Amino acid sequence: MIVRILGEGRYEVPEADMPAIEQLDAQLTDALDRGDEAEFDSTLSDLIGQVRHSGVHLGSDDLQTSGLVVPHEGSSLAEVKTLLAEGA
Repeated sequence: MIVRILGEGRYEVPEADMPAIEQLDAQLTDALDRGDEAEFDSTLSDLIGQVRHSGVHLGSDDLQTSGLVVPHEGSSLAEVKTLLAEGA
């Protein structure tokens, strides 16, 4: 699956590694819904680290569609809520 980290690029992640990434994504969404900034920050860092570790960074000329989009490193909970509200 192609996972895009906003502001960084896209990674091709093997399907075998996606369950761990999807679990972190669910935890990130839960922290966002609860407004838990500390959990959000920690989980976002873990999620980005997992994508970087598992995936192969794709060049900018690769036009495959992303199946999952992850906020950029250092994104705040408020920034992500705003992005989601704007439909980004």
